[in-house]
Formats: sequence, structure tokens, C-alpha cells
Amino acid sequence: MLGQMMSKPLLISSLIAHAEKYHAQSEIVSVNTGGGTEQSTWGQVAQNARRLASALAGLGLEPQTRCGTIAWNNRRHLEIYFGVSGGGFVCHTINPRLFPEQLVYILNHAEDKVLFIDATFVPLVAAIRDKLEHLEHIVLMESEVGDAAEKLPGIIAYEDLIAQGDAAYEWPDLDEYTASGLCYTSGTTGNPKGVLYSHRSTVLHSFGINLADSVAISAAEVVMPVVPMFHVNAWGAPYACAMVGARMVMPGPGLDGASLVKLIDANKVSLALGVPTIWLGLLNEAKKSGSTLDSLKRTVVGGSACPPSMITTFREEYGVETIHAWGMTEMSPVGSINRPLAKHADLPIEEQHRLRENQGRPVFGVELEILDDDGNPLPHDGEAQGDLVGRGHWILDAYFRSTTEETLTNGWFDTGDVATMDPDGYVTIKDRSKDIIKSGGEWISSVELENIAIAHPMLSDAAVIGARHKKWDERPVLVAVKADGHDPSEETILEIFEGKIAKWQVPDCVVFTDVLPRNATGKVLKRDLRDTFGDVLVK
Repeated sequence: MLGQMMSKPLLISSLIAHAEKYHAQSEIVSVNTGGGTEQSTWGQVAQNARRLASALAGLGLEPQTRCGTIAWNNRRHLEIYFGVSGGGFVCHTINPRLFPEQLVYILNHAEDKVLFIDATFVPLVAAIRDKLEHLEHIVLMESEVGDAAEKLPGIIAYEDLIAQGDAAYEWPDLDEYTASGLCYTSGTTGNPKGVLYSHRSTVLHSFGINLADSVAISAAEVVMPVVPMFHVNAWGAPYACAMVGARMVMPGPGLDGASLVKLIDANKVSLALGVPTIWLGLLNEAKKSGSTLDSLKRTVVGGSACPPSMITTFREEYGVETIHAWGMTEMSPVGSINRPLAKHADLPIEEQHRLRENQGRPVFGVELEILDDDGNPLPHDGEAQGDLVGRGHWILDAYFRSTTEETLTNGWFDTGDVATMDPDGYVTIKDRSKDIIKSGGEWISSVELENIAIAHPMLSDAAVIGARHKKWDERPVLVAVKADGHDPSEETILEIFEGKIAKWQVPDCVVFTDVLPRNATGKVLKRDLRDTFGDVLVK
């Protein structure tokens, strides 16, 4: 016997249709690439998204045609999210910080036929245009093409394109398993790999984000996704905001602390999502400018481990709750969210604070496990360290143009992280499996050491690597960037570790550098640091 309930496919178009019908007047504030801001609404975004879908169909595109974007977080990019996927095409968000060779590979591998670009990236695309094998249309995300036509002949303006579309366009009835979006990993090893999302996985991920024990976005919020829309779909925030009709502030290209503080204060942003490096800049600017960030109630921090000192600053100086999240491109990306349980209210306040420093518990829809080297589950005691694996409703089954057999192991996706898990399911990421330091048979977490180091007031950035050692095989070395106006000694920096970790875990030395190398998503390139400083202890 089957249940006798209606069956409606889970489609991205249903998210924007809901926002248009019930939250048409909710504001969308967008910073333009060329400067200034503009006001829009969910109703206007929905109408333009329908025009776009209609216009793309008018170009003769086949269903599932990949349409690339190289763009900032702005109103037009938001419309593209819904117009492309809702129309039955695939929205392929591309990271502009990749090397030109990687961009060429990605665009050709995806077989993008349409490319939407912000004006910032005209020179970038012009330099590689001749190498793009499948590209037929380039759309400048402006009202007119201007000088871009000289560098990219045939380019058309976004507003001209959607003017060709029908505002009365009706969203097609698609299979919910139809591909909706495509995002490539940053390619730390080998070529980037594509992750192909479906309408179903995207909508379920939005439900997961909006759970009360998750990010819990509501219609009463003003949400600013600082994490770029090319970085795993801004962590799914645009879809989750449409689901509930939340107001949005799209920050455009200016992600510096001063620009973000002004946007938060001017638009009464209550929730912002971004990576730790962004929030360090924001906190420095808030302190300098005297802003109290009155409207900001919550920040979601992900992408890399959040230093405990940052959580403390947000909480004690600005009254902002920091929600520690963890996930990956392959997980849409949300895997776990740090939210307290009812029993934690009885803990001493300092223990409650310490609990907020780990990566949290799996949200409904995600199952996580830690395995030993033989693939056997390890105890959830908060002590045993193993390889973190996951499976669930919005976790990939196979990379784009690959197979499940090549991607998964016994039905699990290997995240590449080493972690512990406690009896309540709280996950603590100890390190990337390739970055964990094995010294004399003992494991040392570079993440733990970095969290301690970054709290030093004389440092602006820090990373820890395992350097080769004649006796212990590897020993930790701190690579540090001095804060402006400071010139600390090695001894001064190492003092911060006293009493916080075992003496044998303290870095053997400190190496100062001007800047840390980072990949296209802002993660520190440990392999580059190991190439440069990996022999400092054996010379």
C-alpha cells in the first residue's frame, strides 16, 4: 500500500516561485561591480530569472547545456542561479582565482556553451577565449557592453539578453534528479574535479540549512553571503534564502573589512557567512572604525578551521554568535553545524564556549563516520582519530564524467580529513590527512597549533607544516606573518604555546615570511610551504 499524498518534484524553480509569490517585496541589496548599490526584490529577481530562462531557450540551447558564470555576488548572478537551473540548464559557477590553464580545462571539460561574466573578468576571458572549444555566447553582466566589445567581439549585454525573454515564461516540469548546478574543486592535486548537483539535492540541502539546529535562516533575517557564489554556490545560501524569503545583501567585489562593515551597518545585516580570513579583516576594521556591529547577531564560519580567539572576539566584544560549520564542494557543502544540545546549558560557561570551537554535529541528511586504515569504524569517544567519511542526500555519488566506483569506497565518500567524533556526534577536524604531522609515531594536529598561533597579537597569519627531521621523521614548524608594526622574535612567538599543549608538540622553530601562499578558495597551500621550508631542520 502506498501513501495517498501529492507528489511534487523538488525543483530549484519552486524556490524562486515561492519567493515571488509570498515574499515579492523582500529586498535584495546588491553592490554593483562598477561601484554603487542597487535595490531589488525577490519579485523582480524572479521575473528576470524567468526572462533569462526564456531567452536561453531562444538561443536554441539543448536541455542540460552548461552555462558558466565568472562573477561576484550580485543581483544578476542571483538571477542567473535561478534562471539557468530553473530553465532546465546547468549553472556552472567558476572560480576566477584559478590559473588560466585551469580555467581553460574546466570550461572545456564542462563543455560550457554560454559564459556570463562580470566586467572585472573581461581581460581574463579575452586572454583564453581562443582556447575555449565549446563556447558560443559570452554575456556581460551589465546593461551595455561598452569597451568589452573590443576585447570580446560578439559579447552581449545581460539586460539586452533578458529583454528578449518572456516575463510570463512558465517553469518547465523537470525530473527532480535532473542536473542543476556544477562546481569544480580547487584542484590541490591534479586537474579540478566537477561536482554535479541535482535539483533534488539542492532543495534538500536548503532544507538542511534552514533547520533550527543548523543555520536556521528565516524571513526575518537580513543575510549577507560573503562567501563567493562561485564557492560551492555561496554555501547554498541563495537557495535557502529564497526558500524562506529572507532579505539579502550581495556584497559584490569589495570583500575588504571596511566595505563589509559599512554594508552590515547600513543594511542592518543580521547573519553573514564567510571564511576566517574574511572575518579577521572585518574584526580589524570594526575595531579601527569604532563600529559595534549592532545589527549582526550570527556569523557562519567555514572553509577552514575558525581560530578560537576569533570566536571569543565576536562573542565578547560584539555579542555575535559564531556558528562553526564544516563541509566540502562534494557535500553541497554542509556536512556538520556546531549547535549546542539542551544538556549543554548546565555546563560551566567556559565549557560551553569550548564546545563551540569544533565542527559540530551532522545535520539531518548527512551521515558521518571515522574509519581506521583498514576501513573499520572507530569509537566515538572524542579521542580516536581516523579518516572522516560521509554519505547522504546531498553528497556526490560520482565526480562529473567519472564513476561511482572511482569516487566512493564501500558507499562512503572519503573527505581527506582526519577527525575525532564524540558520543554526541560532535566532529573535531584534526587535519587534512596529507597535512597531519607524524612525529616519532605520534600525531600532531597542525590545525590545533595554528589556532593557538593566530591568537598572538604580533601575528597576522600563521600556518604549521611538518618539516623533515633526522631523528623524529617530522617535526612541526610554524610559518608566520608578522602583524603591521610588530617585529617579534622566535622566542616571543613560541611563548604563546606554553601551558596550552604538551611540550613535545610545540613547534621546533618559527620561520617568518611576508605572505602565506593560498589556493583559489583561500586555503593555505601547505605543499608550497613544505617545498620552501620542509628542510629547515636538517640544514
